[in-house]
Amino acid sequence: MPPAIGTRRNRRHPHDDAPDTAASLRRLATMAPGPERDRLRQEVVEAWMPMAARLARQFKGRGESLEDLRQVAHLGLVKAVMRYDPDMGTAFESYAVPTITGEIKRHFRDHTWGLHVPRRVQELRNRVRAADHQLCQSPDGRRPGVQQLADHAGLTPDEVRTGLAALDSYAVLSLDVAVADAEDGYSLLDTLGSHEPGYDRVVDRESVRPCLRELPERERRILYMRFFRGMTQRRIAEQLGISQMHVSRLLSRTCSRIRDEVEAPRAAR
Repeated sequence: MPPAIGTRRNRRHPHDDAPDTAASLRRLATMAPGPERDRLRQEVVEAWMPMAARLARQFKGRGESLEDLRQVAHLGLVKAVMRYDPDMGTAFESYAVPTITGEIKRHFRDHTWGLHVPRRVQELRNRVRAADHQLCQSPDGRRPGVQQLADHAGLTPDEVRTGLAALDSYAVLSLDVAVADAEDGYSLLDTLGSHEPGYDRVVDRESVRPCLRELPERERRILYMRFFRGMTQRRIAEQLGISQMHVSRLLSRTCSRIRDEVEAPRAAR
């Protein structure tokens, strides 16, 4: 039978809910894999779950539900029990607490940021956020400036600005969110512009305008009748008194010339 797992009493301890599992952990370290070892490990994990839940509560109010934080804390606890080596001479709680809190912080870093943010920037964001919260407790209630935050957090003003910018990356706003006071479900997505083909036509026309000025009068007239008046090559030929084949050759040659002249500056960049 495994030794009983009890709770420490009548002594000051930084973790009052830390159970006395030293004997069970030492026994776990010597047991061979199997059902008996799994049962004992489960008992140790269950004994430490109240403390893991307490550690999770320290992170509530940061955008994650408390239930999700408990799940992550329990995962960290299981890892701590599996990896703990009593021969290292360290009390289990000294190993378990940073393992659990580290798992929670890793969860925030990897899963709750709306945009990818480097770890250093995330750390700056957390320090700036903590400094802002502490300074806002002042009697005057005024929001601290960049220099105040820098002095309080031990950062440079540039680092504070980076941390403040990262605050907007923690959670992204859905484009499907309805605009305030809007009717008929008008959303942010509805305020965004879409591709307008007319702009491309304006750019194209301005690009070819200098080239058109350099063309001979007949070629300019043919292009005008074909592309601005929508006339067929046959009608153009009749008006100019030339063959349709000649009109076709002039159109092809003129368009190629204009295309080459427009694309030449782009190729030279």
